Amino acid sequence: MNYLIKGGLVLLCDNGRYYTEEKDLYVTGGRLSFLPPKEGEYEIIYAAGQLVMPGLVNMHTHAYMSIFRNYADDVSFDEWLFQRIMPVEDTLEREDMLWTNLLSCIEMIQTGTTCFVDMHMFEGSSCQAAAESGLRAVIGRGLVGSDLNGDGRERLEQALREREKYGSDMISFALAPHAIYSCNDNMYRQISELAAELGLLKETHLSESIGEVENAKGKYGRSPVEIMADTGFLEGGAILAHCVHLSDSDAEQIRRSGSTIVTNPASNAKLGNGIAPVAKYLGMGINVCIGTDGVSSNNTLNMFREMALLSLMQKGASADCTVLSADQVIAMATVNAAKALGLEGRLGVIAEGAEADLIFLDLNASSLFPNNNVVSSLCYSANGSEVVSVMAGGKLLMKNRELLTIDRERVYSEVRRIQKKYFS
Repeated sequence: MNYLIKGGLVLLCDNGRYYTEEKDLYVTGGRLSFLPPKEGEYEIIYAAGQLVMPGLVNMHTHAYMSIFRNYADDVSFDEWLFQRIMPVEDTLEREDMLWTNLLSCIEMIQTGTTCFVDMHMFEGSSCQAAAESGLRAVIGRGLVGSDLNGDGRERLEQALREREKYGSDMISFALAPHAIYSCNDNMYRQISELAAELGLLKETHLSESIGEVENAKGKYGRSPVEIMADTGFLEGGAILAHCVHLSDSDAEQIRRSGSTIVTNPASNAKLGNGIAPVAKYLGMGINVCIGTDGVSSNNTLNMFREMALLSLMQKGASADCTVLSADQVIAMATVNAAKALGLEGRLGVIAEGAEADLIFLDLNASSLFPNNNVVSSLCYSANGSEVVSVMAGGKLLMKNRELLTIDRERVYSEVRRIQKKYFS
């Protein structure tokens, strides 16, 4: 279906500064244009009183983890991961995880995310949920072990089967070693070589906690970042989640490699892991994006909440009210993510020929009214409830708050069943 989006206030960008302009948009073959198509019919979407902006990109998720919402709160990182989450994860069944992934897709759609980068542990469930929901996704099967030809082989084969079965214009793939404490340096070296051979993105957790950094230095005599550099994992760029605890030389190695840091402010703060010095990273020229992490540590997948927390925490931590402006935060949730995914100019922007991944916000919502500064409101006022319609790849996923691709009641019913199965 082709569309004419009429009468909306459109969010545009010029040299890093965002501004709005009332203008019509055309969607043809899943791409954006400011010019009407030469032929063919289109459906009109009336967007008067709405802001039309690029969909947000959640650069680090564990979508299956919606089942853990509010399950392991107010405990230390080690207790949360090793004593609470992992033991239950070992009992989860793959067939149930489709529904928990779909629940996450519902939350992301309703709060304005159109693309997510996932790390999962149940073959096919994340991919199937993304396909059914219509969201754009980059999927990585979490890899663990010491040798891709040995203890890491089964999960790698699952990842390659997913790529073969679900690869499409909307779903792409990454190789995703979990972390330096669940994979050794040999595993990272093998994955780096395979990613280069297959032309795949790479993602991993990195320097999330002080304990992780200290343990890596004790075992390898190097920081996690130095291990990544020595194994070739940073070569060609990688997606590095967290990066809370980096030395100056660590950060410089990441900058030189062209890798991307994905900051997860709510998760890092809630687990007591600290506040990543994001303003410093941006000042160094590192590409920085935003992720929520999983619901088990964040409790939501709401990128608007994450954007506000990020800017406010950076201002507070640095005692500098000028750091991390609304323009910078919006860019981190859109164009910086596109750069990390190799989709610069195609994703995260409203421009001629760009992907039609759009969200529509009600400018008359009480949280945004009066509209003294629409751009600032996206960082400091919006909470996700303002999203009324969502489009990804030129397909409407939600229209006037009605989900069009997911049966919400069915998903809720299945998740209630799953919750009783594992937590009653």
